Formats: sequence, C-alpha cells, structure tokens
Amino acid sequence: MIVRKLRLQRGWSQEKLADRTGLSTRTIQRIERGQTPGAESLRLLAEAFEMDVATLQKGMTMQDDKIMDNEEERALTYVRDLKGFYSHLIKYVIVVAVLFVFNLIKSPDHMWVYWLMFGWGIGIVAHALNVFEVFGFFSPEWEKKQIEKRLGKDL
Repeated sequence: MIVRKLRLQRGWSQEKLADRTGLSTRTIQRIERGQTPGAESLRLLAEAFEMDVATLQKGMTMQDDKIMDNEEERALTYVRDLKGFYSHLIKYVIVVAVLFVFNLIKSPDHMWVYWLMFGWGIGIVAHALNVFEVFGFFSPEWEKKQIEKRLGKDL
C-alpha cells in the first residue's frame, strides 16, 4: 500500500515506476496488492522514491488502515455507498416490475402497485440524496464537527 501511495503522490503510473526501477509492471502490481518484495526489489523501489530501504520497509510493514489517508478512506466509503445505492435501485426496478405484472394479471381494475412504487420511491430518492450529498446534511464536514463536539476539541 505504501508503494502505491508514494507512486500516486509523485503522479507516476505503474508503468512509469516499473521503468524507473527496472521491475516488471506485474511485480509493481503484486507489491501494491500487499505481496512482500524481495531485497533487490525493495532496494530498487527505495532508489526510485529517493529514500533509504529501512524507511520504505518500515512503511510496508505498517497496517493498511494506518497507511490509508483520509482521502482514500472517503473514496472507499463513497464507492461502497454508491454500490449500495445502485444495488438498491436495481432491486427496486426488478421488484416493482414483477409486482406490476402481478397486479395487472390479478386485479387490473385496482392498481395498488402505484402505492408501493411511490412509498419505496421515496426511499430511493432519500438514499440518492444521501449518497450524492445533494444537501450535505450529513457530509464529512458535518461528521468532523460532530466528532469535535463529542470529544470537546478540534481535530
């Protein structure tokens, strides 16, 4: 993870890091996914990042959650929230379509499925507003303020 972070801080692609180190792009990918590099690979990476091997090795032994900075955490959380929203939306469309057909077959004179669409649709809209932070009621800044208030100090 530290190799990826250092690479991204410099604006390098995996291919560029591979060129600078003489390692293969596949090796860079493996190291960024958590595979422990050999001594020679570690030395080449340290040279590319202009740091000593001990510092790089120490950074690589740290746990991923300590290395991950706030931006990465927020991006990861956003992607998970987005995935949850799209999953919710797909379920809505499928269930409503099935129930709409069922309603047409069983009681076409009384379309009760519209009430379900409306109620669940409100939930979908609320979920979208939350994920896409349209109003920002519970944004990361709001969370930070609440944490500061709870701890009684500035972070």
